[in-house]
Amino acid sequence: MLTRRSLLKTTALAPFATYDQKPLATVKPARLKPGDTVGLVCPAAPAYSREEVQVTQESLVAMGLKTRLAPHFYDRYGYLAGRDADRAADVNAMFADPDIQMVMAMHGGWGCARLLPLLDYELIRRNPKLLVGYSDITALLLGIHTKTGLATIHGPVGSATWNSYTVDRFRRVIMEGEPVVYENPTEKGDTLAQTDDRIWTIRPGTVRGPLVGGNLTVLCHLLGSAYVPDWRNKILFIEDVSEDIYSVDRMLTHLKLAGVLNQLSGLVFGKCTRCGPGSGGYGSLTLEDVLIEHIGPLNIPAFAGAMIGHITDKFTVPIGINAEMDAEKGLIRLLEPAVV
Repeated sequence: MLTRRSLLKTTALAPFATYDQKPLATVKPARLKPGDTVGLVCPAAPAYSREEVQVTQESLVAMGLKTRLAPHFYDRYGYLAGRDADRAADVNAMFADPDIQMVMAMHGGWGCARLLPLLDYELIRRNPKLLVGYSDITALLLGIHTKTGLATIHGPVGSATWNSYTVDRFRRVIMEGEPVVYENPTEKGDTLAQTDDRIWTIRPGTVRGPLVGGNLTVLCHLLGSAYVPDWRNKILFIEDVSEDIYSVDRMLTHLKLAGVLNQLSGLVFGKCTRCGPGSGGYGSLTLEDVLIEHIGPLNIPAFAGAMIGHITDKFTVPIGINAEMDAEKGLIRLLEPAVV
């Protein structure tokens, strides 16, 4: 099976065009309530396992929700879940349907960026509702937020592990409307010092600003398009999976050359899962080396290790919502609810 990484590596980098888009006022979706219906879509890779879909539906039902599959949910076109027009039509239809309160991607893969020119942004603007996902879904989260002002949600896809940690953060943000404080676990377990999910401060400080972000690879491949937000004074959060250290270096260099990094007020690097040195071994730079080299000179508060990414226990993080970030403590605090 082709992976998101192998596909995106074959894609030419977009030119660094500048789009004069006036930032839109943030529109908050309605909170999710028991009895509401979740529209499940496959905007990227196909749904290969019907059992996995059943587990997703049962998990959402266990939270008091109903589910509905998009018309083209089980379509297949090579490594995509059907033709672009049909996948985009499913997303548009879910936003248009008054009986759907949340649109959730079943999983990522590759293909969401192909849908951006085909979405009906005026329809979405008239029917704001929750849009949730991560990984390749970053393209939809950023594109729709940029074009409509809708606060989208970087959170679990349907196929995520719906354990107590992930469900708790999901409920508190989009069902209870709580201005949560995102803080990594601090349990030591059977060791004298904490070994898992540690945070480390790249540059200390506290800053406030709207949150934007998502998957680093997908975000980089949107640069130069009309589907990326105004980066000025934003707190950027990024994550990735299965990337060599040199690839992370290359992408952060891309953000720097595109003028993104020097516009930010703060930066949170989440988890880079399975991001080792590759064949370079100990001759490679480390991830810490790369982050310090690129982020340290920005003179903005920054930390790494947040529970954002391709991991089992994950935060649910809204895009476009104001937050305060304390890099020394490794905390992100929402300053307002993400939903109404």
